[in-house]
Amino acid sequence: MTARVCIHPDEAVAGIEDGSTVLVGGFGMAGMPVALIDALIRQGARDLTVVSNNAGNGDTGLAALLAEGRVRKVICSFPRQADSWVFDGLYRAGRIELEVVPQGTLAERLRAAGAGIGAFFCPTGAGTLLAEGKEVREINGRTHVLEYPISGDVALISAHRADRMGNLVYRKTARNFGPVMATAATTVVAQVRRIVGTGAIDPETVVTPSIFVDRVVEVADHA
Repeated sequence: MTARVCIHPDEAVAGIEDGSTVLVGGFGMAGMPVALIDALIRQGARDLTVVSNNAGNGDTGLAALLAEGRVRKVICSFPRQADSWVFDGLYRAGRIELEVVPQGTLAERLRAAGAGIGAFFCPTGAGTLLAEGKEVREINGRTHVLEYPISGDVALISAHRADRMGNLVYRKTARNFGPVMATAATTVVAQVRRIVGTGAIDPETVVTPSIFVDRVVEVADHA
């Protein structure tokens, strides 16, 4: 499978529908696909469910999407930081829904979606508000909570380089959620700092194979 090489981020996010579940890579701003999020704002899709590690930082990237009123619900691990004022304001005003998922559980729920796992038991969150309403089971003397996969209609991720087939490599901590999100979404869009010729990336260094990637766009200033 070969990804479509897009000329502009607006082309890369075309067709994202209202009500979509959008997986957004990034750990804070590390690996945040800012150019794709900006394009999504211009594209106009609304009533979105966003799955990400954070609920936006400052006024750019995901925070800018929230500020536009395009997001109905956020599923994340860290909704609040020192610079999460956009989300804080929306949540306090009752204008956005929140589902908190512990970070490791979030990564595993995404991975489960990509691996075809129907559900799994995890001890994280047992005995807390996060386990309310969920099935629990005692396993090896510990209480475990049943967790279900999180899949997306679209994943927006950022990588360091791609070849023209769509094979991706990442740079250091910018790798974070990109690889698991790429396996968990129906359509995967990657912004990259540079697109190189097919064969220019050592196959041993490829993290996300092109079979998972639908569109790539070169965005030198953001990736």
